[in-house]
Amino acid sequence: MPFTLPSRTPSGPRRRSLLAGAAGAGTALLAGCSASESPSETTKGSTAAAVRARARAARDSERLAQRYEAVLAVHPTLAGRLSPLLAEVVRHAEAFGGGERASDAASASRSASAPPSPGASPSPEVPVVEKDALTGLAAAEREVSDRRTKALMEVPGELARLLASVAAAGAVHAFLLTEDEK
Repeated sequence: MPFTLPSRTPSGPRRRSLLAGAAGAGTALLAGCSASESPSETTKGSTAAAVRARARAARDSERLAQRYEAVLAVHPTLAGRLSPLLAEVVRHAEAFGGGERASDAASASRSASAPPSPGASPSPEVPVVEKDALTGLAAAEREVSDRRTKALMEVPGELARLLASVAAAGAVHAFLLTEDEK
């Protein structure tokens, strides 16, 4: 006759559910406490923070687009690999309200396979070795992604969702840039 152990079913709530409940209650209590005296002051503060965060995110995406363009100017053979990522970075800038810089990068991404003009000099900050250039782009993507992730707690819902989505896309870009082609 086989010997079976009786199952141990806890008689009360599990530790995880208690901790989750305590964390939720703490968050609710903290949300109820506010340093401002009126709801309109809180709204104005969060609106200003959102405007600043959106502007910074647009600038970050525009700078990333510039870096992609600089790498493409030095390494035009990477156009097939970098053009889709550049196009995404341009869309991110536009989503955050980026202006002319984003549209300039969009036109550059369409002509990325064209060789640079003879009078244009390559950017001195772009490494000559392709792998090093890709590593530098990946580091820039990670840095911007980390900054956006940290900003999530300071902005309201819809912008936080957009920042989270674009931060995740940046992390994927960093991975794709460092992944060796096989």
